Amino acid sequence: MMAAIKKISKADEIAWDNYVTKHPSGTVFHLTAWKRVVEKTFGHKAHYLTEKKNGYIKGICPIFELKSILFGHAFISIPFAELGGVLSDNENIEMDLINRACRIAESEKAQYLELRNRKELNGFKTKSLYYNFRKKISSDHDENLKAIPRKSRAMVKNAIKKGLSSETGHHLLDEFYKILALNYHRLGTPIFPKKFFNNFLTEYGYGKNADLLVVRTKEGHLSAAVLFFIFKDQMIPYYAGSDFQYRHLGPNDFMYWELMKLAVEKGCTIFDYGRSKEGTGSFSFKKHWGFEPTPLSYQYHLVTLDELPNLSPVNPKYRKKIETWQKLPHFMTKILGPVISRNLA
Repeated sequence: MMAAIKKISKADEIAWDNYVTKHPSGTVFHLTAWKRVVEKTFGHKAHYLTEKKNGYIKGICPIFELKSILFGHAFISIPFAELGGVLSDNENIEMDLINRACRIAESEKAQYLELRNRKELNGFKTKSLYYNFRKKISSDHDENLKAIPRKSRAMVKNAIKKGLSSETGHHLLDEFYKILALNYHRLGTPIFPKKFFNNFLTEYGYGKNADLLVVRTKEGHLSAAVLFFIFKDQMIPYYAGSDFQYRHLGPNDFMYWELMKLAVEKGCTIFDYGRSKEGTGSFSFKKHWGFEPTPLSYQYHLVTLDELPNLSPVNPKYRKKIETWQKLPHFMTKILGPVISRNLA
C-alpha cells in the first residue's frame, strides 16, 4: 500500500534528485536546485510533493505558489522553467499527485494550477503556446557543422572569419548580465535580478551543471552571452541574448556553434535549444538551424477562472505595455525589471 503523499523535507532532497536523474522524463528543472534558486531569489512558496513505497520515491510533483497584483494567484509546475509536471512510476501515482496538487490550489483559492508537460494528459485544458527544439548531435565537429543548414552554416563560418571568440566561466556574470539586460530591454521584457543567475551558478555548481559563455568581437566588444545547463547527456542553453548592433557578425550563430562544440567535449549527445513561441524570431532562428519544433503541453486545472489564462507577451493586451517598456531609459528598466519579473513565470 502506498504511503501518504507528503511535502518534501531537507532529508528527501538527495533521494528526490536521484529519482529525477534516473527517470526517463526527468529534467534539469525538476532538480531541487531549481527549487532553491526560485526560493532564494523570489521567495515563492514551494510544495514539493512525493509518494513513496517501502521508503522509496515512486512519484514527485513540484509546484510553486505565485501571488501577484498584476498577474493573479496561481500554482505552477515549475515557474521560470520550460517543463515541470509530475514524474512517476505509473499513471495511478501520477493522478494521485496531480489530484493532491489540485486540492492544494483549491484550498488556497488560487485561480488555477498549471502543469508544464512535454506530452498532453487526458482530462485537462491544454494550451500549446511553446515549442521545444532538440536533436541528437554527433561526437564529430565536422559532422555537426555539416548538419547545420547552408545559410546558418555560412553565418557560423563568417563569424569565425570575422574573428569572433568565446570564453566560458562563472566569472563572466557581469558581462552576461549586461548583454541580457540589453536584449530584454530591446524585446520589451523586464530583466530578472542578477542574483537569479548567480543563484543558478551556485546551486547547480560552478562550471559543473551550469555555466556562462560570452562572445566577443575581434576588437573585444561583448556581442552575445548565454547561461547554459548540462544535465545527463544534454546541453541546454537557456538564458541568452545578444547586442543588436553586432548582428551583422552573426554572434548568435557563433555562440550556439561554440556551445555545440563544448557539448561534444563534455560528452553530450543531445543539444536542447529550449522553448520558443511560434511566430517569434527565436522560433525561426532554431528552425533555420535544422531543429524541428515539438509542441509542449501546458495544462490547467481551473479553480476560480472560467477561461485559460493568457499571460503571454504575444497577447495583444500587452502590446502597448511592451512598447512603453522599450521606450524607457535602459537604466530604468534595470531598476524596475527585477521588481516585475518575479511574477513572469
